[in-house]
Amino acid sequence: MNKKTTLIAAAISAAISLPALASDSMRLIVEYKPGQGAAVKTALEQKGIKVHHELDKFDSIALSVSKEQFAELKSVDGISMVYPDAKRKLQGNAVGEISPYGIAMTQADQLNYAGGTKVCIIDSGYDYGHPDLPAANVTGEMGLSGPWNEDDHSHGTHVAGTIAAVGGNGEGVVGVNSDENMNLHIVRVFNAAGNFAYASSLVGAVSDCVDADADIISMSLGGSFENPIERKAMDAAAREGVLIIAAAGNDGNATHSYPASYDSVMSVAAIDSAAQHANFSQRTSQVEVAGPGVNTLSTVPRGMGQSGVGVVSQESNAYEAIPMQGSTIGSIDAPLADCGVGTSACEDVAGKICLIERGEIAFGAKVANCEAGGGVGAIVYNNVPGTLSGTLGGDSALVAVGISQADGQELMSNIGMETSINIEQLANYDYMSGTSMATPHVSGVAALVWSHFPQCSGNDIRMALRASASDLAETGYDYNTGWGLVQAKDAYDYLATNGCKSSNGKIYGGDGSAR
Repeated sequence: MNKKTTLIAAAISAAISLPALASDSMRLIVEYKPGQGAAVKTALEQKGIKVHHELDKFDSIALSVSKEQFAELKSVDGISMVYPDAKRKLQGNAVGEISPYGIAMTQADQLNYAGGTKVCIIDSGYDYGHPDLPAANVTGEMGLSGPWNEDDHSHGTHVAGTIAAVGGNGEGVVGVNSDENMNLHIVRVFNAAGNFAYASSLVGAVSDCVDADADIISMSLGGSFENPIERKAMDAAAREGVLIIAAAGNDGNATHSYPASYDSVMSVAAIDSAAQHANFSQRTSQVEVAGPGVNTLSTVPRGMGQSGVGVVSQESNAYEAIPMQGSTIGSIDAPLADCGVGTSACEDVAGKICLIERGEIAFGAKVANCEAGGGVGAIVYNNVPGTLSGTLGGDSALVAVGISQADGQELMSNIGMETSINIEQLANYDYMSGTSMATPHVSGVAALVWSHFPQCSGNDIRMALRASASDLAETGYDYNTGWGLVQAKDAYDYLATNGCKSSNGKIYGGDGSAR
């Protein structure tokens, strides 16, 4: 080996770290001697090396090489230095803007809010001023439980984020209606403890919604026993054209919860990211439709977030990830490696991120086996449809997340690709589960669809959501999920084809019969 080749080899060895060498493709900057640019470019072209940028002013070229091409650089005359083309990224929210799984499941990402419709949220208040929530067209009522524009419980703000978190701002989450000009009216009936309100409180709250010209009332609340005046208030609002939507309940049994089980109210069941009925979701003859309600990521009042928020990304593709309890909070960029089920120390993962399938052993043991093989991060994907959350049983030095089976299988086709895991402790966002989380998905979809058909009535929208729902479990109507998962684009298409046909004067039960 001559002196020139020795110097270039030494420069390459010193400049490239082990993680970079482990990749199947490396992004490099090559400096060449003055006047040698044309000869170097010709030599690189003959070797089939991809050039990204010609930086002639600095006698340099940015390029990508395979392991084999990397070794061939030593034989190119005119090269004076080789070093990594280091990554740079925005120093804002490392997680970026996440579209929670329920947005795509309900087809909310296929339709834009056209304006006009107003949702009235009866809950624990609204963190007015939250950077990811609308402010321009938001009003409210000062209630006995505190100011409407504050939320010292978090439930109401989480619900509001699912309906209307602002999209396109590069942070947080996207709501079903992502337009910052979404119309909302807030009525607060719960205090900081959030223990309970009364039927009489809901009667007054519903009246406030009607007086505010709300099109839709969203209630992620409920309880046992019918109440005559509460029923009258719901029926009266429905006859005035308001669409009322409420949570079916979280007791996991076949008992009715109210106000959801009144005929004039759409009762919403919860499903998970695999479209399976949530085991806590009540099942009754009044359940009408279903919405995503398990591990739902949304806004909470500023400073009240308790969970880390994660994302896995490869080039322009991003995947929602749930941080494993015990994971290190932080970011890691490295090539992706297949670690199988992770039942023993992973092989060929030094300096890489381990992709591990769920099953056979505990999550903590899988991540430990990744670390034992020299892995620098871990992604565990589900072995059944749906997202994955879990605990490591202790603290880990690795950044570790769970993702869905579908996302994991997609990543399996990209083994070797540069991959990023980002986990941030975001104080303004959190995960929650319940029919309370399913309800705003349905309320948001109703507002989204109705915004395109302002001539329709509340009953028209109700019938369209039901007729276009994606059937789940048993064929046709069932007590677990009603007519199925609401679908925004399909409901839009249904109304575009069939028009507005229902009668304003009738009230319909969950099973479809007119009362």
